[in-house]
Amino acid sequence: MLPWFQNRFPIYLAPMAGVTDSIFRSYCREQGADVVVTEFVSAEGILHRNERTRHYLEFAESERPVGVQLFGADPGRMADAAAAVVEWVNPDFIDLNFGCPVNKVVSKNGGAALLRDCPLLERVARAVVRRLDPFPVTAKIRIGWDPATVNALTTARRLEDCGIRALAVHGRTKAQGYTGSACWKTIGEVAAAVRIPVIGNGDLSGAADVVRRRAETGVAGVMIGRAALAYPWVFAEVRLALDGSPALPPPTLAQRWDWIRRHCRLAVERRGDEVRAMHSLRARLMGYTRGMPGGNRLREQLARVTLLTELDGIATQYLALAAANPPTDPTEAVLAGA
Repeated sequence: MLPWFQNRFPIYLAPMAGVTDSIFRSYCREQGADVVVTEFVSAEGILHRNERTRHYLEFAESERPVGVQLFGADPGRMADAAAAVVEWVNPDFIDLNFGCPVNKVVSKNGGAALLRDCPLLERVARAVVRRLDPFPVTAKIRIGWDPATVNALTTARRLEDCGIRALAVHGRTKAQGYTGSACWKTIGEVAAAVRIPVIGNGDLSGAADVVRRRAETGVAGVMIGRAALAYPWVFAEVRLALDGSPALPPPTLAQRWDWIRRHCRLAVERRGDEVRAMHSLRARLMGYTRGMPGGNRLREQLARVTLLTELDGIATQYLALAAANPPTDPTEAVLAGA
């Protein structure tokens, strides 16, 4: 059994393209995420020594346990890429992406496309496991291609037979994308059908969801994705709930702004180009401010930010307005005129 499942119910940070870079992963680990996974990377990019792809593989020692997620559809090339990653950066595991629904990945027969071709999926998994043995290989799937072809149980059993050590199951089909509801009934059926740990993923917005799904399905762990985009503190809240500890107060607006500014400062330092770094972070800033009072006005400002000093000015003004307009109800949007 993988060590992070021993006497623990691990909380994973889901791999998300354009989101789960080293800075974000590190912060989620600080907040209580037990395991993190890189943004998915192309096996072909690895084999062509693509510099941008190599950048996706970078991680800090403090992030461990950390997995590198690969996608591709050629068994031999995937095995070669996985071996190269292990040699280059020595992660704690390799994760195979059989669940991404994005068309630019599926059109190359990667990600969820392999759910329509279980024999090929099996060949890919077996080739990687054999090449890396005994190095651990895990996988992530969706429950099927569409409602008419939900095949998660078959896929899970095949992957177990290939030597996959743990399996994350997103409770939607490829056709759903990120719409509709995740089917946790199917996730529970997969958990009961295989001996390897199953990690449930989908519609986990907070601690109560995780506690309920764990009790209902018998999964060995959970994976949180979109809920962490705006609120990486979700991991701390989930861990306290799982341990039966009292909940802590949510982070204050000042604490949330401290993290936003820290993330941006670290990103600028790593990139070495402040304007480009801040431009690339605009989408992240939109996510971080989701649910904050006066969010619409705030996002209009952040959509134009180009410098750290501009961000500091926005934060200072926002917090001053918040202090001048204390909420009568914590759920209210309290910034008058924002």
